[in-house]
Amino acid sequence: MTVRTGKLWGVGLGPGDPELVTVKAARIIAEADVVAFHSARHGRSISRGIAEPYMRPDQLEEHLIYPVTTETTDHPGGYQGAIDEFYAAAAGRLAAHLAAGRSVALLAAGDPLFYSSYMHMHRRLADRFEAEIVPGITSVSAASAALGTPLVEGDQVLTVLPGTMSPDELTRRLADSDAAAIMKLGRTYPTVRKALADSGRLDRAYYIERASTGRERVLPAGDVDESQVPYFAITLVPGPEPTTPLPGESRSAMRDSSTPAGTSTAVPGEVPAAGPDESPDVGEVVVVGLGPGDSGWTTPEVTAALAAATDLVGYTTYIDRVPIRPGQHRHASDNRVESERAAMALDLARRGGRVAVVSSGDPGVFAMASAVLEESANPQWADVPVRVLPGVTAANAVAGRVGAPLGHDYATISLSDRLKPWDVVARRLAAVAAADMAIAIYNPASSRRTWQVGAMKELLLEHRDPGTPVVLGRDVGGPSEAVRVIRLGDLDPAEVDMRTLLIIGASTTAVVDGGVGAAPRVYTARRYHT
Repeated sequence: MTVRTGKLWGVGLGPGDPELVTVKAARIIAEADVVAFHSARHGRSISRGIAEPYMRPDQLEEHLIYPVTTETTDHPGGYQGAIDEFYAAAAGRLAAHLAAGRSVALLAAGDPLFYSSYMHMHRRLADRFEAEIVPGITSVSAASAALGTPLVEGDQVLTVLPGTMSPDELTRRLADSDAAAIMKLGRTYPTVRKALADSGRLDRAYYIERASTGRERVLPAGDVDESQVPYFAITLVPGPEPTTPLPGESRSAMRDSSTPAGTSTAVPGEVPAAGPDESPDVGEVVVVGLGPGDSGWTTPEVTAALAAATDLVGYTTYIDRVPIRPGQHRHASDNRVESERAAMALDLARRGGRVAVVSSGDPGVFAMASAVLEESANPQWADVPVRVLPGVTAANAVAGRVGAPLGHDYATISLSDRLKPWDVVARRLAAVAAADMAIAIYNPASSRRTWQVGAMKELLLEHRDPGTPVVLGRDVGGPSEAVRVIRLGDLDPAEVDMRTLLIIGASTTAVVDGGVGAAPRVYTARRYHT
């Protein structure tokens, strides 16, 4: 039997104005089973905003959040390693939909094959799945229209240059070009302006910001405040001599002689850069815990909050556990961008959304409640209400499977050293072990972090008997649940992964026979005998 796979659409959205989306692009967006889009870590997607008028309430959404947007990262593979890992994971998410027979419309601002994120998915998926490109109006065309003068004519050659080029190469190419369009501005603008000046093209160069949108601005390139240049801006050097006044040309004449060059002054008819969108009705953020895996462990209070939400924000794996509801927007992301997820949720609520931030287990135990509350302390979110709804913890779920190993004093410790150094983890492990309490161990290992379980075992054996009971609970409440009781001395780090929770017993923890055919039962005595 042949399994029918879905089709990947690379949909060009044009430069920003939803009315510049082509008829075909609008149709594909409306018909697609899944709409996918990129954003930076703040979570706000320009592409989704353009496409929203054409989307259906019941569509699945895949929100692909870049882990980095500059070359600053602590990833062991550097910037390129972080980006390659992101593209591989994003392609995997889209491939899962395509393999299941769903059509996927991957949105691209401008044209999908012109300095677009789409091409990275095309390279990774088009050899396995049917793919089709829907071209879009480029930002170069939109900027030229905003400028209102021909860009090239006759035999003139238009050169398109990225602002990320080296200064010397950019200067050389500008000097040799009949006409030029310089893309990827933002923080590169000081270099771009110097290259324009060094090549003798600055006086004929124009800056166009957010072309075709309500925040469009057109300025002489020399008059731009370089500290305020967004990524979605472009510089044009037209080839033909303009025959009509260009936007902003009267600027130098209108500038007061006391105004220093490079200072932006207001001109009638010019649309200033807008601040954050504001909404008269602020929504709220509710941080919820689904419980460890079984839907029966999700509380009625959490279920009601999820049903009432306009937006769900969370790690992809947890978002996928929530039933799809028509009209509800799902903002899934990687599990290492907690602060960015929190800011996105608060921003959505400030704009009027009822936002549920989704965690597994209890949101206050190594989950999203702390991240949201920490971010909400920023004064910009002062008016956004935040609530936290508890859930069944992974530690309690694992404990319940074997009895009551946490029946007396216990501590919970995460072995992850991503947010705290390992020497802090080690000191806390040693202190709790010396205090003779049971310990619930979260985040014991990952694909990159495998040595901590062995180091933990060595630390604990300095204070605990090798026969101390240890409970290993993996995917408890999930389809691959496995629970075992072993001795601390027999703990094999190779058997532990990120989906495993460990409970290390105390000297008062006992294992008893569960009866014929039953698993052993574990409890920690309520009384402590010195």
